Amino acid sequence: MFRSHGLSIFAVLIAAFISLPVIVIVSYLMQANGELWQHLLDTVLNDYLINSLLLLLGVGMGVLILGVPTAWLTSMCSFPGRRWLSWALLLPLAMPAYIIAYTYAGLLDFAGPVQSWIRDLTGLSYGDYWFFEIRSLGGAIIMMSLVLYPYVYLMARAAFLEQSVSSIEVGCSLGYSRWQALWKLALPMARPAIIAGLSLALMETLADYGTVQYYGVSTFTTGIFRTFYGYGDTAAAAQLAASLLAFVILLVLLERYSRRRARYHSAAESRARADLIPLSGSKAIMACVICLSPLMFGFIIPATQLLFWAVFEAEPLGWDFVGLAWNSFSLAFLAAIIAVTLAIILSYAKRTKPIKPVRTVLAMAGFGYALPGTIIAIGVLIPLAWLDHRLIDIFGSLGWDSPGLLLSGSLVALLFAYTVRFLAVALGSVQSGLEKIKPSLDHVGRSMGHSPLDILRKIHVPLMRSSILTAVLIVFVDVLKELPATLILRPFNFNTMAVRAYELASDERLVDAAPASIMIVLVGLIPVLMLHASIARRRPH
Repeated sequence: MFRSHGLSIFAVLIAAFISLPVIVIVSYLMQANGELWQHLLDTVLNDYLINSLLLLLGVGMGVLILGVPTAWLTSMCSFPGRRWLSWALLLPLAMPAYIIAYTYAGLLDFAGPVQSWIRDLTGLSYGDYWFFEIRSLGGAIIMMSLVLYPYVYLMARAAFLEQSVSSIEVGCSLGYSRWQALWKLALPMARPAIIAGLSLALMETLADYGTVQYYGVSTFTTGIFRTFYGYGDTAAAAQLAASLLAFVILLVLLERYSRRRARYHSAAESRARADLIPLSGSKAIMACVICLSPLMFGFIIPATQLLFWAVFEAEPLGWDFVGLAWNSFSLAFLAAIIAVTLAIILSYAKRTKPIKPVRTVLAMAGFGYALPGTIIAIGVLIPLAWLDHRLIDIFGSLGWDSPGLLLSGSLVALLFAYTVRFLAVALGSVQSGLEKIKPSLDHVGRSMGHSPLDILRKIHVPLMRSSILTAVLIVFVDVLKELPATLILRPFNFNTMAVRAYELASDERLVDAAPASIMIVLVGLIPVLMLHASIARRRPH
């Protein structure tokens, strides 16, 4: 009954539905600009554009400066603490940018402990000394660089580890030193991987709202929120979202182009690990400092400060926090189950019928992860609000009571947005697990008269149990940390830990925001540790 062509059609319909928010946003590019849009062009749009570009440029330089040297040192050099640092440098991934922004604001503001200590030590007062203004564009660049450099670190380190030993040895035989071989051979060979990591970091930069809003930096993301909430103009907000989408598409094309140009090859027999460059004395100390600094400032200091606030200074946790945790965990679990279920269907449809239309829609369905939550939220809200108003009109024509905003005003909108945003994460893990299953098992199942659905349920799902669990956990954590989409689409009087931390921080109650923040960070450690375990299993010995 449930034949492979039926599964393919179902997969195409799912992918089309998932792509709806993007289609809606793109459609607004074709619409005529209204008076408000013209007002934005005349007033604040230049600020949005310039600040967004400066933010991208600054974070791009920051993640390269932090990610590439640490990747090289931990993969090619021997110094005390290298083994521990090689995985510990991943820990800042567990720290959302908006949380580290709140933490450092509390530490470095005028009333914070650092400046208070300086005044107590020197006897100086306000205006008598200069101190870096953390709530600024520069501060936002530093905060994002500290938590996003692991994308570049991961990609670059993997590229360095996989490089052929012979290429480095050939360079040395030509008279290059080890360090010259780095600049003239290793780095050019790793460039596609580095650009891929850079693209991911820049996408996350564009997606950020909490950091730039809290630090008072006007970007496209903050502009979308101001237009949507301040002016109540959904169309203008959608047009700003479409402009932001153009940035994202450019970054995606950049990443694809970098991979297309990757033409370096390495013989399998030459991939044995080269002797590590031994570092001693001042060089070893410098290597430790270089690798320890981003870890210290990107995770250890903010996590320690959050933990201190949560344990010793924040108000005692009550039932309100339990309710927040329940809202966050239950919502994240539902979103993870929906996303992973759809990922299984889409991946299996590609396996049973790997034709071009199926492959194309699968790629479209996975595009959501590259989009900021604000774009997806606006793209979800517009069609669901339209459907809600049509339902209200129908109920009114029948003389029935209004059903209210059944779709756009409920958790349906949030779950839809989360699915669009994080389906790609689930697809990656599920497809990886599915590819490990031999096609012969499908043939055996069909020869026994089982339908594709039965084969999926009885054979593939049990064999993919670990991949499915991984996908559920990663989507769960990503949903838990998501802020912009939740802020726009959450139902009235419904809060999550991310939203509560944002609200308290916005009210300058940074200490009270600590319990929710540290909970998000601790849960965020799960995929980081899983990633470390996965890398450790694949690492050559």
